[in-house]
This record gives sequence, C-alpha cells and structure tokens, in this order.
Amino acid sequence: HQTVDAPPEPGTECIICMEPVEDRISYTTMVCPACKSAWFHRDCIQAHAMHAGIASFQCPLCRDEQEFIVDMFIMGIRIPFRLVLPSWEDNNAYTELFVRHSLCDATVCLCPAGREEAEEEGPWELMLCRSCAAKGTHRRCSGLEDSTSSWECNNCA
Repeated sequence: HQTVDAPPEPGTECIICMEPVEDRISYTTMVCPACKSAWFHRDCIQAHAMHAGIASFQCPLCRDEQEFIVDMFIMGIRIPFRLVLPSWEDNNAYTELFVRHSLCDATVCLCPAGREEAEEEGPWELMLCRSCAAKGTHRRCSGLEDSTSSWECNNCA
C-alpha cells in the first residue's frame, strides 16, 4: 500500500481513464505522492509508464517527475528505460500541429495569384485569426488597413 494520508473521496475518478477508483486505498488504487490529487488505477498508470518511458513519465496532473517516479517504482510500476520519444510522438503523429494555416478564407478572394498567395506585407499579406489561427484572410479581401495589426474570423468574433 502507498503511504497516503486519506483515501479518495467517494466518486473520485481515475485521472487517466476517467472511471471511478475505489473509495479506499488498495493495490489497484494509487495516488500521486506529490500533489495527492491525482488518483488512478494501477493498470492505467502502468500503461502510461509503458508509453512514456523514463524520460517522459510524470504525474498526469501536476507534472511532478522526481517524487512521482520514485514512488511509482517502489509501488511496482515498471517504467521502461528508453531515452527516445514517448510512443505518442512516434511516426510524427503531431506534425500537423506545427503547420501554419496558409490560405485566404474570405468568401470572395480578390488576390490575382489565388487564395494561397501570402506576401510579407501589403494588400496580399495573409492575416490569421488572432483567436484561433485556423482561418486567414488577405488584408484587401477583408478591407483591412496597413495599420491593422490583428484580425478575428467570424467564428471567433
């Protein structure tokens, strides 16, 4: 058993699978030793450890590494010793997140070179929505002055 001051409150959910944990401290119910707020099932934290590896294993809630890793190791959680990226970053799974929106989404695009044209400044500078960055417009297509430093799409406005 983990050294814990109090058992989880009734209705506490596993921070990983969002299913209820037991209302008592047991072999299958564990807590982060650092924040004492993140409760999880042994199987859930073991799966997390297998995917993360020692280089990325931390409390899913408070992000503590040192105290968390030591306690999980003592409690029998196997943490693979691999210094490569965690499995969720294999095969460039998140590369799309680093791609900047590059198209004018105005209903009528006035740019003679087309929606994908983007100049550094001037009427064909592509302005991205300051809130979501998922929509863009050329300055001229939305009637924006050269002095306008930001723009917001209709969805965010």
